[in-house]
Amino acid sequence: MAYFSKHYHNPGTAPGTLVGKADGGRPVNIRVLDYTGEEVEEVSLANAADCRAYLARDSNTWVQVNGQADPDTLRNLGDLFDLHDLALEDVLNTGQRPKIELYDDQLFIIAAMPLYDGENLEIVQISLFVGRNYLICLCPLDEDPFEPVRKRMRMPNNRRFTTRDVDYLLYALLDLIIDSAFPVLEQFGYQLEEMETDLLERPNQQTLSRIHGLKRELLLLRRVLWPQRELLTTLMRTEDELINAGTQVYFRDCHDHSVQIIELLESFREMATSMLDIYLSSISQRTNETMRLLTIIATIFIPLTFVVGIYGMNFEHPDSPWAMPELGWYYGYPMVWFVMMGITACLLWFFRRRGWI
Repeated sequence: MAYFSKHYHNPGTAPGTLVGKADGGRPVNIRVLDYTGEEVEEVSLANAADCRAYLARDSNTWVQVNGQADPDTLRNLGDLFDLHDLALEDVLNTGQRPKIELYDDQLFIIAAMPLYDGENLEIVQISLFVGRNYLICLCPLDEDPFEPVRKRMRMPNNRRFTTRDVDYLLYALLDLIIDSAFPVLEQFGYQLEEMETDLLERPNQQTLSRIHGLKRELLLLRRVLWPQRELLTTLMRTEDELINAGTQVYFRDCHDHSVQIIELLESFREMATSMLDIYLSSISQRTNETMRLLTIIATIFIPLTFVVGIYGMNFEHPDSPWAMPELGWYYGYPMVWFVMMGITACLLWFFRRRGWI
C-alpha cells in the first residue's frame, strides 16, 4: 500500500486543466439508466455525447461512467451538463478528500469506497454530479459496484425510485458506498482475532509485521471515513432545492451507519495499538524467562566449577603436611561426584522453593 497515491498536476498549472495519466487508465464504459414513474430504460452508450438525447426528456437520468475517465470524456460531459471545470479536475486527479461542493444548480460530491481483497486495501474515489433531473456517477473500476441498486430499480412496481427525484438515487448510491466499509471492517476483525491468538501462543516477527500493516490500513481508512461523515452531515442539514426534506430522513440513516463504522474503526485501532504493546511485553517476558534460566544454569555451575578447580590443581607431595590427601583416597573420585550432585540438588531445591523455576 503506497503512502501517497494522489494524482495531481504540476505546481503552477492553471485551475481546471484536464490532463490524463500517462498510462491511459482503464477503458471507459458509459451506461445510462433513464426512469420515470412508469418505466425504466437502460442502455450502453459509445460516447458521452450520446447522453444529449436524454436531457430533453421528462424523466430522471442516471449516467454511470466506469473506468478511468479520460480528459475528452470529461470535457464532453462538462459541456453537455454544464459541469464546473474545478469539479472535473477533481474527478481526474484521484485521491481527493471526500467532500461536497454546492454550485448554482448542481451538487458535486466525492465519496470514498473502501475495497479489501484480504491482502490489499484500495480506496476508490467515486465522483457524483447531481442536477435537477440527472445524476452522473464516475467510478474508476471496470466492474460496476452499483449493480445492486440497478437490480432494485429494475424490479416492477418499485415506487421508491420511480416516483422520487434524483436525490433518492443519490442516497441509494451513497448508502452502498458507506456500507461497503462494513465487510472491510469485518475482515479486519477476523485478522485481529487471529493476531490475538498468535500473540498469546507464538508471537514472532511476522506477527509484528502484520500488526504494523493493519495499523497502517486502519489509519488510511480513518483518513477517508472521517470526512465522509462530515459530507453526510452536510447533506442532512442542507437546504438546497436539489435535496427534498423527505429524503433527508434517509441521509440521516446513512449518517448513522457512518457513525457506527467510525466507532468500529476506532475500536479496531485501539485494539491494534494494545496488541503492539502486548507483543512488546510478551517479547520482554520471553527474554526475561530466558535470562532467568541462563542465570540459574550459571549459578548451579559456579560451585561445581569451584570444586573441580580445586581438585584439578593436583598438588601432591608424600612428605608435605599441606598436600591434598584426597588425591590418594580410594573413593575420592566418586566422593567428589557425590558432593557436586548434592550441591546441585540443594540449589535446585532452593530455587524451586523461591519460585524461580
